[in-house]
Amino acid sequence: MSLTDPPRWTSEEFDEQRELARQIFRSQRLNESQGVYSETFVQCLEYINELLDKTDDLSRLQGQPGVSAIDPGLLEVLANPELLEALRYVVGPPISADDLAELADTSLAAGVLLNDSGASVRVMGTIAQGLDPKRFPWIGQGRRADDSERTAAAIATAALMATRRVETARRMQSKEQEESVKTSLREAGMAEVEPRTVSPGLLDAPAPGEFCGEALFGQRKADLIVRLYDGRCMPIECKVSNSSTNSVKRLNNDAAAKASDWIEEFGSGATVPSAVLSGIFKTRNLEQAQAQHLTIFWAHNLDALVSFIHSTAPND
Repeated sequence: MSLTDPPRWTSEEFDEQRELARQIFRSQRLNESQGVYSETFVQCLEYINELLDKTDDLSRLQGQPGVSAIDPGLLEVLANPELLEALRYVVGPPISADDLAELADTSLAAGVLLNDSGASVRVMGTIAQGLDPKRFPWIGQGRRADDSERTAAAIATAALMATRRVETARRMQSKEQEESVKTSLREAGMAEVEPRTVSPGLLDAPAPGEFCGEALFGQRKADLIVRLYDGRCMPIECKVSNSSTNSVKRLNNDAAAKASDWIEEFGSGATVPSAVLSGIFKTRNLEQAQAQHLTIFWAHNLDALVSFIHSTAPND
């Protein structure tokens, strides 16, 4: 049985496709600033104002030595995930959930904070100790906030919180891309199976016409593993790049490096290392990755991926 070669693209084709990806990226980012960020900011501002209301403009946070029990009114803040998140952003600079848990020596789970007074006191004490004096000057000065500085502090804090939320959503784009690829594979008639570690020999790989999500393919993880109809395995990496510099890390130093390792481990006749890309890439880097045996597809043209998979099916 002859094996269908995976697609290989010319420089002109890379130029065309990377420009399409760039235009899609630009459109998404411009819409993000006009829509997603604005909506997120409004939501975060509501949380910050609610936090200020419930803590009397943060003056009720307890950080004094020797305090053994938290103000009962503050437990509502700790029990509310959005308000607990907002609380992390009054620190200068904002503190991550992992860092807050480590510094306060406790889990941030609501059940723990509500039932362990020592844990809740440590959390509030950590926040109180790190309050940003530039945004909340009235705390250090022992006075009440006036309306203008309260408003300014709320807006500044909401902007920090909204920015981080949007950045986190951006980092999830590769997962969204994975789901898009999975949807295309299902619609193409392939069956999704449970992830499993695939070792050389491919006996434990998905069956022809099946695929699985993130799993070890040999010694390295792949975002998806597709078993082509001719028996070869196609590990797929989903990569989103927000700059040409970032693309070197994601494409050449990661996906293409994995492709070389997989070819060495499984052999070129048994595996077709691939990547689905979106965002910003340079033609030169795309060519280098392709030269390392990485087959490249684009998130904006998954039909090409599906077409190749179908081409590996035996002719009737």
